[in-house]
Amino acid sequence: MPEYDFDLAVAGAGGGLIAALRAADLGHDVVVIDADDQFQRGNNTSMCTAMIPAAGTRWQEAAGIDDSPGRFLGDIDRKTGGSADRRLAEALTAASAPMVTWMADELGLPLELVTDFHYPGHSADRCHTISGRHGSTLLAHLVDRARRHERIELITPMTLEEVEVSGGAVSGIVASTPDGSTDRLSVPAVLLATNGYGGAPELVERWIPEMAGVHYHGGFYSRGDALRIGAGLGADSAYLDAYQGHAALSASSQTLVGWATVLHGGLIVNTEGRRFADETTGYSEFAAILAAQPGQTGWIIIDQHIEQQCLAFTDFQQVADSGALVRAGTLAELAERLNVPADALADDVDAAARAARGEEPDRQGRSDERHALTGPLAAVRIVPALFHTQGGLVVDDHARVLTREDQSPIPGLYASGGAATGISGHGAAGYLAGNGLLTAFGLAWLAAEDLGERT
Repeated sequence: MPEYDFDLAVAGAGGGLIAALRAADLGHDVVVIDADDQFQRGNNTSMCTAMIPAAGTRWQEAAGIDDSPGRFLGDIDRKTGGSADRRLAEALTAASAPMVTWMADELGLPLELVTDFHYPGHSADRCHTISGRHGSTLLAHLVDRARRHERIELITPMTLEEVEVSGGAVSGIVASTPDGSTDRLSVPAVLLATNGYGGAPELVERWIPEMAGVHYHGGFYSRGDALRIGAGLGADSAYLDAYQGHAALSASSQTLVGWATVLHGGLIVNTEGRRFADETTGYSEFAAILAAQPGQTGWIIIDQHIEQQCLAFTDFQQVADSGALVRAGTLAELAERLNVPADALADDVDAAARAARGEEPDRQGRSDERHALTGPLAAVRIVPALFHTQGGLVVDDHARVLTREDQSPIPGLYASGGAATGISGHGAAGYLAGNGLLTAFGLAWLAAEDLGERT
């Protein structure tokens, strides 16, 4: 048997840390590299809302929620119209509960179940999170555990340049540092966890033209490195048009307002003071709808009741602290402060209030239970954003990268998160809340489990 520097190299210190920690727990020596020395603030995991969907967990049982991997799979099928990679969806929904249990019990992550509002498309409350509901706290916990683990070495900044293959199997990596030097490490297994291509405008324009020019709210180093490296090794790719958009980014602070504002009853109007779509459609697909509005912008309108409920989110608290909320005692006053037609705003908001009270059908077809907005009111100007891409290298149910030629695994090569195909089907409409973290964490978990089984 050849001598290796490490048993596993992980490129990407976001969701890839799940693979590193799990593999280390299974007795493997792991090196983690990341191109960004500020990765704890700048990668997609650090920017997320820390929602990890899992089905059939002890937290759900304690809350009296009946859920299962099969029910979760059915939700994915419905949301994507049956277009998602079913093999991956089955593997990830089945692994979700064991994974979050391990994260809580072995990593000491203080998980809790979100039950104060319900994400569109999920037929059961299954999003698990942490206090503050912010990815930076989640990532900080994983980084701390990785730095303290005797079998894990974390090196930044270091960029993966090449994966070496010998005899058809992974044999090493070549990585570079900002001073131009390169290092080679011999490893029998590599996990590509470098995210997708959202940070490469030319690739976004090619595969997601409806989001070309829209603000990218993701990691700077998400430039399609996994696609480049995989293509050089004969790997297949798919679902490159899939992505998570978001329609609730504060225009002034460039921070996430959060869709809880809408799910608790908030309304979205354009610069003409008019609602233009069912706000509960989903924050991902709503991004392209918002991008088609005048000026590619709009306003989320909430009241004090909604504001208090949303303060549980660090993101929303940051928006409020930034001064981005425009406050008013009446609709007329709010219209003046937003510089929108007062008659149009009053017409649509009053109609929405009547619909909320069950007095008439909602003009945009919204059918969720909500209360009518009452003063005092607040509004925040929003712009659409691309958060991350959801297509990438084709992987199997063990996160092994497959070849274009015959769909066979490339021995020792794995991919997770935005570097791999996801479970959101095509476009933005198939995205369920938490799909990003599920593929980032879940595929990393499956890769570590496969490594443990074959060594």
